Amino acid sequence: MTTKTLLIGDIGGTNARFALARDDEPGFHDALTLKCADYASGDDAIQDYLSQVSAGSPDVVCLAAAGPVIDGTVRMTNNHWTLSTADITDDFRPDAVRLMNDFAAIAYSIPWLADSDHESIGLPKSDRLPDHDFTVAIVGPGTGLGTAGLCRRGDTLFPIVGEGGHIGFAPKSQVQLEILTALRDKFDRVSIERLVSGAGLENIYWALNLLYGEKRTQLSAREIFAHSIDGSDPRAVDSTHMFFEILGQVAGDLALTLGAEDGVYIAGGIAKRYPEMMHNSGFRNAFENKGRHRALMERIPTQLITHDEPGLLGVAYCALELSASS
Repeated sequence: MTTKTLLIGDIGGTNARFALARDDEPGFHDALTLKCADYASGDDAIQDYLSQVSAGSPDVVCLAAAGPVIDGTVRMTNNHWTLSTADITDDFRPDAVRLMNDFAAIAYSIPWLADSDHESIGLPKSDRLPDHDFTVAIVGPGTGLGTAGLCRRGDTLFPIVGEGGHIGFAPKSQVQLEILTALRDKFDRVSIERLVSGAGLENIYWALNLLYGEKRTQLSAREIFAHSIDGSDPRAVDSTHMFFEILGQVAGDLALTLGAEDGVYIAGGIAKRYPEMMHNSGFRNAFENKGRHRALMERIPTQLITHDEPGLLGVAYCALELSASS
């Protein structure tokens, strides 16, 4: 039997990560990261990737992208590409094409993560997902804030994807209320993404300096984390503590909304870069602090995804399923 070429990709605003999926189990090889700005279109980047890894025309193309899929098309929010199943079919003539949201791809990766691909944040420690039905949630702060859920019913996986990062921010303390008030003067509407993302950390730092009546040079998210780690800026320390506390609140809200009693998984680059800070933060207490449902929340494990490319792993699973049905 001739081996099929299964092209997969995870495309964001800055980088496009491509690989070839295995045709026997979820997994991938020959992964390359390309800069989106270097290519006029996604199809040009695909062609260059195939050339670099000496692969032929793909039999299956399965791509995740940071944006909603509408009528088989994704118009990227943070770069100039537009991806469409029609254009990919015309240019590469695969047997099957699928586009999906990037957090749907991360959701699909959850059952295939090895024990070494995630670590527990607080108690309880997580066991493996049950062999029968389960429901989990995923939240990931990065450039923005992504959210998703994953259910298994029988032998079928169902991702639940929306724009949870744009839910309105609900403060849980007087300081958070004052931050919200400050940010309302800056934005028409304060969503949780305005606080739980790279730009969100910068907003928290700006607001805290305003509340304390201090005039500091505005820092980037990376600089805020650096000053928090070395203790050189007390407002940076306060900002990172507040960031992880609010992330815990949001993760708990998502668990209650989706009924994700089998776990909440933290994705995105920020938490993965600063795991020790997250372990030592108020994340878990904020996650559990749900009033009458605290006892329920105490039973739900929270996991930090440490896998390098969970999006590609999830897309690899989908490509394998697509290949089997085409």
